[in-house]
Amino acid sequence: MGDRTNLLEMYAALRQAFGHRNWWPAQSPFEVIVGAVLTQNTNWDNVEKAVDSLREAGLLSPSALSEAAPQRLHELIRPAGYYRQKAGRLQRLARWVGEHCIEADSELGALKWEPLDQLREELLALNGVGPETADSILLYALEKPVFVVDAYTVRILGRHELIEPDATYGDVQEHFVHRLPPDVELFKDFHAQLVEVGKRYCRKRRPRCAECPLRPLLGEPVLEESDEA
Repeated sequence: MGDRTNLLEMYAALRQAFGHRNWWPAQSPFEVIVGAVLTQNTNWDNVEKAVDSLREAGLLSPSALSEAAPQRLHELIRPAGYYRQKAGRLQRLARWVGEHCIEADSELGALKWEPLDQLREELLALNGVGPETADSILLYALEKPVFVVDAYTVRILGRHELIEPDATYGDVQEHFVHRLPPDVELFKDFHAQLVEVGKRYCRKRRPRCAECPLRPLLGEPVLEESDEA
């Protein structure tokens, strides 16, 4: 897949199959940031339980979250797993947001005005924030044109030999960024579409290739024996 047209055709096929995904579900940009940490190594149902608990406790603001007692935070986010590590990550991020925005700025406008490269560098410098988490925050919370790469994306492109077997996160990200217009809404929905086709069809085990909406466009994937087991 070497040009913009093919990627846009791929997106169009997914959009026709699933409709607009309207992802990421959150009531505020700061809630997106919280969800980006909580979703590490767990499913979204667990994230929603933890976010609901934080909301009920009045902790979905930078100041309240950064000042919360660690033990209290552990209990509230326990459904999302790895609650001790995630509590520390959440509080570091809350303090980082607080350093850039006044508390009344619930839309994080001050951060949105800062350059993408600077924000990404600062996020990656925070312990526990990797490229996928940082880019999720940049795209979905701060409206920056950066493409989020996750395991679904790598699996789909890898099975169809659209990326090299040893492709890095940056390699996969460039595959999209260099072939698509820098459109925040396109990047959001394209990423969400890939997640959906990965969950429904391009599964890690026993993929449903015959029913996949990408099959007419991309053809038959290359599968390992372990994929089909």
